[in-house]
Amino acid sequence: MSDLLRLFFVIAFLTLGLAAYFLVVSTLFPNRVARTKSAIQSTPARSFGIGLVNFVFFAVIAIALFSGAEKSGPFIKTLLTIPALLITALLATMLSFGLAGMTSLIGERILPELTSWRQSILGTVCLCFACAPPFVGWFLLFPYAGLVGIGAFILGLFQREPKS
Repeated sequence: MSDLLRLFFVIAFLTLGLAAYFLVVSTLFPNRVARTKSAIQSTPARSFGIGLVNFVFFAVIAIALFSGAEKSGPFIKTLLTIPALLITALLATMLSFGLAGMTSLIGERILPELTSWRQSILGTVCLCFACAPPFVGWFLLFPYAGLVGIGAFILGLFQREPKS
């Protein structure tokens, strides 16, 4: 029972931290998050496909570079580790913006009458607790949300600005 209570508090505190993080990302980069959210709304299946292809592509390259760096000398190790870290940072950035757009969309769909920052917090809480259950949340919902977010972020990069 003690372990279950401890796990609940860990999830609750991580959710609170993620809510603050996504709120700050949405505040600092409102246009990028809005474009990502728009791509999730309009083409979720396309976003998933693009996210899956790009995640696999960049992850394989990063793993290959890390693996090559592990088996080489000090100079080559540094030479291979830097691009691998940059690719990993790129994936983390795409995932951050994608999940910020996803949490914003979830909050908007659940309670549309709330302000945008409350929608973002509510969307984060809902997504975090929905992804917390073993197996279904870990291996189905979170990868789906993450890959759709990555794909929507990439689609949002190439979206044209609406003409005024």
